[in-house]
Amino acid sequence: MGGSVLAVIGGLGAALCWTVSALCASSASQAIGANSTLGWVMLIGLVIVIPPTAVLADPRQLTPAALALLSAAGASNVAGLLVEYLAFRRGKVGVITAIASTEGMVAAVISAVAGARLGLVTGLLLGLVTLGVAVSAASPGNDAPPSEDTPAEGARRAPAGSRRRTVHWSVLAVTAALLFGVSLYTTGRAGQQVPVLWAVLPARLFGSALVAAPLAARRRLRLTRRALPLVAAAGAAEVLGVLSYATGARHDLPVAAVLASQFAALTAVGAYFIHGQRLSRSQFAGLAAVVAGVTLLSAISP
Repeated sequence: MGGSVLAVIGGLGAALCWTVSALCASSASQAIGANSTLGWVMLIGLVIVIPPTAVLADPRQLTPAALALLSAAGASNVAGLLVEYLAFRRGKVGVITAIASTEGMVAAVISAVAGARLGLVTGLLLGLVTLGVAVSAASPGNDAPPSEDTPAEGARRAPAGSRRRTVHWSVLAVTAALLFGVSLYTTGRAGQQVPVLWAVLPARLFGSALVAAPLAARRRLRLTRRALPLVAAAGAAEVLGVLSYATGARHDLPVAAVLASQFAALTAVGAYFIHGQRLSRSQFAGLAAVVAGVTLLSAISP
C-alpha cells in the first residue's frame, strides 16, 4: 500500500478518535471542570500506554533530537488540551473545534517551512479540506443567555454579550490551534525517528505530572459517576488518535496532519445526533467540500 494512502488512513483514523475525545471531553468539562477533565484524560491515557511501551519500545532508540521533539510534542499537546477544555466550558463545541481544526494547516505550514515538499495540487486539496472543516464545524446562532430585562433591552444587550463571548472563545481556540499545530508537527517528526509508542507517552507523562498530580495533592481532582465513562473514553480515544496520526505522519506529515483536523467536522455531525444541534446549509456545504477533498486526495495517492 502506498505511503500517501497510509497517511490518509492514519489522518482519518486520528480524526475519528479525536471526534470521540472532543465530544466526551466537552461533556466532562461541563461536569467536573477543565483541569480535572484533563487530569483524568492524561492519567487514563498513561495507564493505557505504559504497558505496551515498556514491553515493545526500546529506550536506546531515544536520541537527544528525538527526546527534544517528544518533549515539545508532549508539552504543547497538554497545553493545547487545557486551553481547549477551558473553551469548552465557555462556548459551543462546534465553534471551538472549527477554529482549533486549523491545527492541521498550522502543522502543514511548519512542515513546508522546515523544507518538506508539498505539491501544488496536494496543497490546494489540503486547503479545500481545511476550509470545508472550518465551515462545516461552525455552529451558527446567538449564544447569549436569556436576558432578565425587558425583551427590547435583552435584544439590545444580547448581541454585544454574544460578541464578547465569541471573541473570548476565539482567542482560546486560536491558541489551542497553534499549540496543537506545534504538537502535530513535532509528533509527526518524532514518529518518523522512533516507534510510534514513544510519540504517545510524553503528553501523558506531562499531563499526569503537571496537572493530575498537583490536583490530587490538593484534593481537587474531581470525578463524578456521570463523568467517569466520559473521561475514560476521552483518554482512550486520545491515545488511539495519536497512534493513528503518528503512523500516518511517518509517510506524509502534511496530509496526515490536515486530514486529522477533520475531527471538527465530524464533531459537528456528532453534536447533531447526540445533542440535536441542527446543521445549516453552509455546514452541509463544508462537509461536501471535506468529502470531495478526501476523495481526491485518496485518488491521487500513489
